[in-house]
Amino acid sequence: MIKFSVVRRSFSPRVVTACAFATALLTVPFAAHAQTLGFAAMQPQAYPQDQTTSQGYAGEAPEATDEDAVLPDRLRRQVVSFDRNEPAGTIVIDTANTYLYYVLGNGRAMRYGVGVGREGFTWSGVQSISRKAEWPDWHPPAEMIARQPYLPRFVAGGPGNPLGARAMYLGSSEYRIHGTNDPTTIGKFVSSGCIRLTNEDVTDLFSRVNVGAKVVVLPKNAPLMARGGDPARKRPTVTKLSSGRQALNIPASSVD
Repeated sequence: MIKFSVVRRSFSPRVVTACAFATALLTVPFAAHAQTLGFAAMQPQAYPQDQTTSQGYAGEAPEATDEDAVLPDRLRRQVVSFDRNEPAGTIVIDTANTYLYYVLGNGRAMRYGVGVGREGFTWSGVQSISRKAEWPDWHPPAEMIARQPYLPRFVAGGPGNPLGARAMYLGSSEYRIHGTNDPTTIGKFVSSGCIRLTNEDVTDLFSRVNVGAKVVVLPKNAPLMARGGDPARKRPTVTKLSSGRQALNIPASSVD
C-alpha cells in the first residue's frame, strides 16, 4: 500500500519579511504608473461654481450681454438728470440724439439708446400708448409693402421677428416702440418711423410703461431742452392726420 503524507513547510521570519518587502516594492511603481495612465481612483472634484468661489470670482460683476456689447456707452440704459417739464411716466423721444427718456420724476429719467426713422421717415408729435404686446406678430403695412414688395405679409412673433421681444403701439397709427433682432441699428436713423430698442431695453421699458402713457416725439431739428420747461419756444401747429394720430409739420406722404 502506498502512503501519501502531507509535507508541511514552515517559513522563517526572515523569509516572510523579505517577501513583504518585495511586494511593497512592486506595488508602489505600479500604483504610480497606473495613476499616470489614468487608472487611479478618481478624487472628488469641485463643481464650477465652487471653483469660481475659491478663486475669488464670485463677487465680480457679470460680463456684458451680447446686446450690451454692441452698444457704445452713451446708448446704454442709465439713469440721468432730466428737468424737462413732463410728469413721471411720460416717454420723451429725442430724435436728433437717438435717445428715449422714461421720466422717473424728481429730476431724473431712465435713458435708452434707440433707432429712429431714416431720412424722410422721421416724425414728431404727441401720442399715447394704446396697446402693449409681448413677442408680437408683424404685419407690414400696405404702404411698406408697396415700397418693398419682397417683404413677407406676416411674420410670427419670436426671436427672428423684426419687432423683437416687446411692442408698445402708439395710438391708432402704424408706429410702435418695439425691440429689434438687430441691435447694431440702435443709435441710427434706420426705420420707417418706428422707435426701436434692444430686446433687453424694450423689455425693461415695457415693464415700466402703462397703457395710456403719454409719448412726446421731438422733431429731429429740435433741441431736447431738458433743463426746465420750454414755454418760450414757438410750437408748430398741431394737425390731425387721417389715421387719427397727431403730427407736427410732417407731410402725410412721409408717414407709414
